[in-house]
Amino acid sequence: MKIYTRTGDDGTTGLIGGQRLSKSDPRLDTYGTLDELNASLGLAASLLPASASQLLDPLHQIQSDLFTLGSHLACADPKYAQKLPSFSEDRITWLEQQIDAADAILPPLQQFILPGGTPAASHLHLARTICRRAERLLANFAASQPTPPLIFPYLNRLSDWLFTQARLVNQLCGVADIPWRA
Repeated sequence: MKIYTRTGDDGTTGLIGGQRLSKSDPRLDTYGTLDELNASLGLAASLLPASASQLLDPLHQIQSDLFTLGSHLACADPKYAQKLPSFSEDRITWLEQQIDAADAILPPLQQFILPGGTPAASHLHLARTICRRAERLLANFAASQPTPPLIFPYLNRLSDWLFTQARLVNQLCGVADIPWRA
């Protein structure tokens, strides 16, 4: 199979089910941003030091979740949507449990902190901002199109997870949070 098809040379792309849309369509902007988020998580995973290797499997699980959510956004035909991988509320609960576990060992936040620290933590902070952009794009898209019901809470929780895990990576590497000084 060739990687190029030439079918998008006219500025359109195909959805699952065959429908074609402009590459500027809000649907594509939304699931394209999920793809960008996924790639940023891959970069963060590649930068994890050995002391934070326990985050590798969760990052890969989240990358799989993002593929699943992206597939649902890339499908406008309910007939095909039934054949897509399922996505359950358990994934949101799992993120919450991960956040709670990290919060239990992190020092309580007393003030805002600056994104940064180790390269892996910095990339997790960057991924958090991409996740927040995906939420904004999803809100715009959802204003006019049916949207998978669990995607909003999942992305909202994921941005919290990314913040917490960035702090955890820094702590595991002996790097303190950088306080914001107004």
